[in-house]
Amino acid sequence: MAIHSDRVKARSTRAPARPSKAAEYRFTAVFEPAEEGGYVVTVPALPGLVTEGESLEEARRMVKEAVLGYLESLRKHGDAIPSEREAPRVEQVAVSLSEA
Repeated sequence: MAIHSDRVKARSTRAPARPSKAAEYRFTAVFEPAEEGGYVVTVPALPGLVTEGESLEEARRMVKEAVLGYLESLRKHGDAIPSEREAPRVEQVAVSLSEA
C-alpha cells in the first residue's frame, strides 16, 4: 500500500547566492627580529601600522589581520586605500661615529 503525501516542497524565491568579488591588495611588510624574540612587523605604505608575532608564521598571520583591519577602517571612514607604487628598498647603511 502506497502512502501519498499532500506536502509540497517549498521552493526558494531567493536568487542563488553569487560569490562576491573581493579586491586584492598587496603591500610590502618589513619583518624585524625583536630583541626579546619574535618579530616586529611594519608596512611602509600604511603609516602607523605595527604588529608583532612570536614566530615568523605568527607575525605573517598578524600582519595580514592588521592590514585587513587598517583597510576596513579606511573604507569605513571614506578614505582612499593607498597603493604601493613600487616596493620599498631595504638596505644596510654603514656609518662611522668618531669617539668624543
